[in-house]
Amino acid sequence: MVQVTTTIPAVPPAQRGYWSGVLARLRRDPVSMICAAVLALLILSAVFAPWLGLADPYQGSMINRLAAPGTPGHLLGTDEQGRDMLSRLIYGGRLTLFIGLMPVVLAFFIGGTLGIIAGYVGGITNTIIMRVVDVFFAFPSVLLAIAISGALGAGVLNSLVSLTIVFIPPVTRVAEAVTSGVRSLDYIDAARASGANALTVIRVHVIGNVLSPIFVYATSLTSVCMILAAGLSFLGIGVRPPEPEWGLMLNTLRSAIYVNPWLAALPGVMIFATSLCLNLLSDGLRSAMNVRD
Repeated sequence: MVQVTTTIPAVPPAQRGYWSGVLARLRRDPVSMICAAVLALLILSAVFAPWLGLADPYQGSMINRLAAPGTPGHLLGTDEQGRDMLSRLIYGGRLTLFIGLMPVVLAFFIGGTLGIIAGYVGGITNTIIMRVVDVFFAFPSVLLAIAISGALGAGVLNSLVSLTIVFIPPVTRVAEAVTSGVRSLDYIDAARASGANALTVIRVHVIGNVLSPIFVYATSLTSVCMILAAGLSFLGIGVRPPEPEWGLMLNTLRSAIYVNPWLAALPGVMIFATSLCLNLLSDGLRSAMNVRD
């Protein structure tokens, strides 16, 4: 009697996707994880501020003006109008983070679209788009943001518009550069030879290969955008009082720097810590998305 043995082929392990690999490499970076935890804490506290049982950030008391940190009922003291500093810092994170992140998101989509179109189509389309972009590069970003905000006037919406205009040109230039490098590759020529139109080639073959460097560059702009937004509010052409916003709080508390310097430093500490975490997290994300490393 002949015994027949069957061999079951081994099932190959499932290959990890690109973004799964990026997340795994990012998890192995303790600095990035600490920065991500700090940013998550700031965002969650700002979003759920109404449910944290904080004092009214708009209610002042002239009797308790410039109370020192540790005062009963005011853990971080009070500002120049007797308003609770802890409450205003947490509520201020809403506007500061929103104005610091939203222009970069808008610039990522608008500038990325313009850059991909310019890089792929080339010719006169590339010339028109990139020459318009070069006009904005003639001005420093800080002066350009101040000029646009000054022309539009103070306000959250005008700050968003001015900062978005400032960050569209650099994102467009990066997107155009990486798309121009991808356009001449063999698989793009093969897609064109198969009869695919330009929109299909961009959607299927180009975007997936240029999205990572554009995204990484955009994340590196978030800290700069947040600092610029705080600077506009500090100059009085950003958020209007009495809204709590870290840059505006720096402006209103600068007269108290000789009376209670700790209070005047708190909004600056929040801006510094948040921008530092954004920079470090952006560096970690750049390293995690670099497959060659």
